[in-house]
Amino acid sequence: MRNFSLLIIICLFALTACNSNNKKDAGSIEFKNVNQSITKSFSSLKTLDTFKIELTGRTPEDMVLNFTIKNVEGKEIYSTKIKGTELLGSTDPNVDLTKEKDQIIFLKTIADDFFSDDNFLEPAVMPEDKADNYVPDKALYEELKKSGLNGFKYRLGKENNLYIAWSEKEHKVKIYYNCC
Repeated sequence: MRNFSLLIIICLFALTACNSNNKKDAGSIEFKNVNQSITKSFSSLKTLDTFKIELTGRTPEDMVLNFTIKNVEGKEIYSTKIKGTELLGSTDPNVDLTKEKDQIIFLKTIADDFFSDDNFLEPAVMPEDKADNYVPDKALYEELKKSGLNGFKYRLGKENNLYIAWSEKEHKVKIYYNCC
């Protein structure tokens, strides 16, 4: 009987210890760096380039979104680093990001959605499109109409999207549209 009582006490102690750990973790989020890549036609319609996104850091102040594109030969043709604080600073004011946990979830969501299908623009510019005030380089815009090359857009904030494409003429990736 004494052994049975001791066994029950040990089981209750173990159960209590497990439950207290679960309550402690309920308010925290599991953190994993985002590291994704995808291949798409970009600098040529005949080959695939590799798009890679990586979100590193453990706090919003330390988080950095690294975005690169490499051509079929493995040469880096585009690279940008966006600080987490930049993305948080230009969000919708109606989104409550006062808690660090919500900020991290928000940044991870941006990174996870970076390669959504609607960010790949095929082609970058339709032949009937007309350049407007959001086109920083009219010559590139016209070049893209003729080449039919694809584009990619990514978000820098609530109303700030960058549209990039390969310029065959200049042999580099350039911004062809900067808008909402």
